[in-house]
Amino acid sequence: MKKVVTFGEIMLRLSPPGFQRFAQARSFDVVYGGGEANVAASLANFGQAVEFVTRLPANDIGEACLHFIRQYGIGVRHIVRGGERLGVYFLETGAAQRASKVVYDRAGSALAAIRPGMIDWRVVFADADWFHWTGITPAISEGAAATCLEAARAAGEMGLTVSCDLNFRKNLWKWGKTAGEVMPGLLATCDVAVGNEEDADKVFGIKAPRADVIGGKVAAKAYVHVCEKLAERFANLKTIAVTLRGSLSASHNTWSGILWHAGKTYGAPVYDITTIVDRVGGGDSFCAGLIYGLRVYRDEQKALGFAVAASCLKHSIPGDFNMVSAAEAEKLMGGDVSGRVSR
Repeated sequence: MKKVVTFGEIMLRLSPPGFQRFAQARSFDVVYGGGEANVAASLANFGQAVEFVTRLPANDIGEACLHFIRQYGIGVRHIVRGGERLGVYFLETGAAQRASKVVYDRAGSALAAIRPGMIDWRVVFADADWFHWTGITPAISEGAAATCLEAARAAGEMGLTVSCDLNFRKNLWKWGKTAGEVMPGLLATCDVAVGNEEDADKVFGIKAPRADVIGGKVAAKAYVHVCEKLAERFANLKTIAVTLRGSLSASHNTWSGILWHAGKTYGAPVYDITTIVDRVGGGDSFCAGLIYGLRVYRDEQKALGFAVAASCLKHSIPGDFNMVSAAEAEKLMGGDVSGRVSR
């Protein structure tokens, strides 16, 4: 099987230990993460050949990040070096009724300064059959948006399947254009689109009827409408998936998803996650599970079931990366929700 390529920014993640607030912190736990890197890590854990493409500064922090990526079996040979700094984000992990908080410090990052022509996409995609990006990348800068479009077009011309996680981040769209202006042209290059309960509304104005995200009312039936409207607007899309998170508190969520393919809609079990360890990367782990399922099972129902199960398990893993094997996700997908010790 050929490899999957993902492209985007990876950042240094700094978190106060445990559930401390920023004001309490006297040290920070250090990992690295970012949407497309998180997808690559999940796929590597599932046994897939995967290549992550980004731009890292040619300094010791960039080198440390490179070593971090490499240890998970992710290909790094097309990562380019240059720029001034690695982007940083600070995460304060919430609990009970106190929400988690993210503070970005990524202005002027190496990836933000990328330009078309810096990466030879024909070489990158030579032994690949799938390309994945997220809506975070074009939000970072005009150069990142143009490079993402360059990559997606090259992938399409070379016959790769192109997937996108809409991933709307309102605090990132500051370079002069809005998501609504930029994302339609990018999504027109895609075969597969994934979003959460609000992405289609925030980016394209497509709202699920009778849904109440804040109140935890995210019934699958309401999001069939979202999939159908996206499919009407973007005729190129063959598959559309929506993750469904019911936020009862920062520690207690329900989790599921739906998938639309060629006019047919598929549903998945609803998991009741009562003790969340870390929800960051949950959507990315869903994307990775869906990519794996569509490539390996070639069955939309099984692909969705695997994606929801794998991403459910991510909520028990600290850090951005989903350190879950395909066998573990399949066990949960098969109905084993006991959590009993494996001996």
